[in-house]
Amino acid sequence: MCMADEIKPEVPSTPAPRPVAPKPPAVPIPDLAGKTTSAASVGGAAAKAVTATAKPAVAAGRDPDDSSPLFTRRAWIGLSWGAFAAASAAALAATGRFMFPNVLNEPPQQFKAGFPNEYGMGVDERWKEKFGIWIVRTPEDLEQHVSGFYALITVCTHLGCTPNYLSAENKFKCPCHGSGYRLTGVNFEGPAPRPLERARIVLADDGQILVDKSRHFQFELGQWKDPEAFLKA
Repeated sequence: MCMADEIKPEVPSTPAPRPVAPKPPAVPIPDLAGKTTSAASVGGAAAKAVTATAKPAVAAGRDPDDSSPLFTRRAWIGLSWGAFAAASAAALAATGRFMFPNVLNEPPQQFKAGFPNEYGMGVDERWKEKFGIWIVRTPEDLEQHVSGFYALITVCTHLGCTPNYLSAENKFKCPCHGSGYRLTGVNFEGPAPRPLERARIVLADDGQILVDKSRHFQFELGQWKDPEAFLKA
């Protein structure tokens, strides 16, 4: 036996052929004539889509672009007009109030103060609050030197404050600046430049004391000697 017949070369085996996948059908190329496509435009469209998706729902009755959390734009406009109308009404009311000032209801200038026998000697204050008058009964008047009545006006001759009657000190004392007056009405302390003024005092037809504040009598002018500045009793 020959060596060549015993040794035969090994022949490599051929692998089985793999199956070939079918090719996808060709996609027709769109006609882009006259059109431009860019990454920016695609991104912008995507952003708009995201924004539209994320935007909260708009309440019924509100404008689409109104994002106020409390009031609608229409409500704000209504509130502004309401405030303007209120301010205008207040201004008109103030103007009208200025055109019609307060009317001071002053007490009457004349009043009856009762009968002479209802008064004792000294200062009577029953008419101070209502009429601004002290009625003083004296055994002898400073000017007329007889007994009777005079009516002192309760207005300080310094700056117009109302003095108080201090019975313990037997005088009138102004609380504003310290002016002091004797029971006759003559000033003796403080800045008062002159005595208190007297009012007209006479007897009415029915026998009552009648005080008339429309007439004043001043001591420094010698008017306390007038018969109507003092009521004899």
